[in-house]
Amino acid sequence: MKRTASAQLSLEALAPARLVLSIAVAADPAAGPGGSFAADPADAADPAGTDRAEVLTVVQAGAPVPVRRISDEHGTLLHLADVAAGPVEVEYHADLVDRAHPSPTADIDLVRYLRPSRYCESDSLGPTAHAEFAGLEGTDLLNGVSSWVGQKLSYVPGSSLPTDGAVRTLLARQGVCRDYAHLVVALLRARDVPARLVSVYAPGLAPMDFHAVAEAFVDHAWQVVDATLLAPRQSLVRIATGRDAADTAFLTTIGGGVLLHSLTVSAVVDELPRDDLRQLVRLG
Repeated sequence: MKRTASAQLSLEALAPARLVLSIAVAADPAAGPGGSFAADPADAADPAGTDRAEVLTVVQAGAPVPVRRISDEHGTLLHLADVAAGPVEVEYHADLVDRAHPSPTADIDLVRYLRPSRYCESDSLGPTAHAEFAGLEGTDLLNGVSSWVGQKLSYVPGSSLPTDGAVRTLLARQGVCRDYAHLVVALLRARDVPARLVSVYAPGLAPMDFHAVAEAFVDHAWQVVDATLLAPRQSLVRIATGRDAADTAFLTTIGGGVLLHSLTVSAVVDELPRDDLRQLVRLG
């Protein structure tokens, strides 16, 4: 499977600020930390000679801005750039061949991803989860939660606020991908299934954007859950993984305010797979 992912951001810093970008494909555990990231297009690896080649640039006033990479949980790669006041252009491009290897699961993951979090209030949704999914376990529970959320919510762009969590989403009965994922995660955690949120590039998504899905630990592995059904799970590409959207935002700013004027995301696969919803799927 050959996949291409890219993102372009046009920003305006109102004062000096640090940009924290979470737009790079997560590192493959088998490739070592950081994969083959290149800050300069001339240094990018040859896509024909590697499973992964990528370039990320930040440009201001016609000059490249130094970028520093740091690693977060589960292969998440963050890129930090200190910018002055004024327009900023960010570009990222990745060519991927074959699927990434599954990331190892630490014992702490099975504790961390059971706890309530900022946007996944599993403690508040406990009674709902136990009433709606009584008697379901394993794959049946996974399918039941995904189907239930998909039926209860309407996908309405612009209908939710960045501060909305799973409880507010359920009350409003509408949202976007992150809202669907938050509700899935909260309901699964309430039933003692470790669950987390993953930001992804999603070939087949229309309109194209960054996408958010859930991962649940079932049958001794992390399985993808996407209640929106907007893109085939087999083609998804992991970007960031965390408790909820607080850990996976594509842009975080420190210091001065930053305006996002435009965002363009692209994700393409050589052959778009047909998703069989009866099958468990792992991100790769």
